[in-house]
Amino acid sequence: MKAGIHPVYKPTRIVCACGNKIETRSTHDKDELHVEICAACHPFFTGKQKLMDKAGRVERFRKRYEKTEKPEKADKTAKTAKSEKAEKATASS
Repeated sequence: MKAGIHPVYKPTRIVCACGNKIETRSTHDKDELHVEICAACHPFFTGKQKLMDKAGRVERFRKRYEKTEKPEKADKTAKTAKSEKAEKATASS
């Protein structure tokens, strides 16, 4: 091995958002790494579906979905009203 070209491999602590702490070694500059999800809280490893809401994105999606769903019902009634008018017009002709 050449001297002076390899990074320092030092002890590092990984801290998850769930509170889990893992001691390992890394070449990362900082002594502590912060992660959002780890093996202790990841749905693949736990078998539980866990919804992680970042800045209200799930609620925004639900609101947007509700808004698009309601106009579709209104569009269907408008289409049926138009088709009834067209049928009346063709029947009276």
